[in-house]
Amino acid sequence: QVQLVESGGGSVQPGGSLRLSCVASGSFVAIHTMGWYRRAPGKGSELVAMTSSSGTINYADSLKGRFTISRDNAKNTVILEMNNLKPEDTADYYCTENIRTSAFGNYWGQGTQVTVSS
Repeated sequence: QVQLVESGGGSVQPGGSLRLSCVASGSFVAIHTMGWYRRAPGKGSELVAMTSSSGTINYADSLKGRFTISRDNAKNTVILEMNNLKPEDTADYYCTENIRTSAFGNYWGQGTQVTVSS
């Protein structure tokens, strides 16, 4: 069984930074894509950033320059560095990965809350 566990959320003031981590555990063959979505209060889900095993990285256009995604394949970990945070970044952030067990499947973490407020 595959599990994704996020950490690093919290409350910060505008302009602050946070670092989210997501670790995959369990029995699997390979991890293809690793990334983050977010859901702000009263809004739908939004892609934040995604990275593939080939090194391709995609960001939401509105977040380029402030957010950085990276992955550590040896540790089955994906990191989201968030800088110059704004109140509109307040949301629940979810890690998602496309992982191969007997077949490829999409897995989600439980979410971690980020609040940006003065």
